[in-house]
Amino acid sequence: MEIVAVERLGLIDFQESWDHQEQLCKANVEVKLNQRKVPEYKGDTQHHIIFCEHPLVYTLGKSGDESNLLAEQDALDELGITFHKINRGGDITHHGPGQLVAYPILDLEKFFTDIHKYLRFLEEAVILTLKDYGIIAGRYEGYTGVWLDADDPVKARKICAMGIRCSRWITMHGLALNVNNDLSFFNNIIPCGLEDKQVTSIEKELGKKVEITEVSNKLLLHLSKLFNFEAKEIE
Repeated sequence: MEIVAVERLGLIDFQESWDHQEQLCKANVEVKLNQRKVPEYKGDTQHHIIFCEHPLVYTLGKSGDESNLLAEQDALDELGITFHKINRGGDITHHGPGQLVAYPILDLEKFFTDIHKYLRFLEEAVILTLKDYGIIAGRYEGYTGVWLDADDPVKARKICAMGIRCSRWITMHGLALNVNNDLSFFNNIIPCGLEDKQVTSIEKELGKKVEITEVSNKLLLHLSKLFNFEAKEIE
């Protein structure tokens, strides 16, 4: 069984967490390159999952359209919101305090080499986590992420966005689950490029706040069962 190191970084600047992911991913890629070049090389890749929250930020994936950011830079500066163009898949999304962000840095060659399966597993872990809170969620055909009432075009609302990058089967970036975050900041963007769809959160659906650490623990449990790994908390 694979071991996954779990880091809980709390509220952390987006760029800082991105740099940290890049370092972990680069270290794993270098191991793989050495394994291929030097038969006697003894190093091995390491799995990680980072849980965190971010100060107010909008991020745009490499395939995204910048016109989906509706606010001007002056308005963002006034609100204290940063904007980053990043190297994940997907379009534009928002992160803020009260939203649970999970960044798995996994060597998929030790699990399965199937990106679509990987994304479905991430979605399933979120769906099962929401089920623990009595929230029935599912998938919206043709789109990555987790939705509520996805089969009803009028009621469909997104609760979890996803965007990943994979290099030599090493993953980075991941998912953002709306827990207790202020959803009004999504009004400044066209989330994921979907103009006519709403967003929601666990707090909005339940009518009360929930402990974000508790949510992360439930999510980690479902991820560990789906991927069949053992989680090891690190300081």
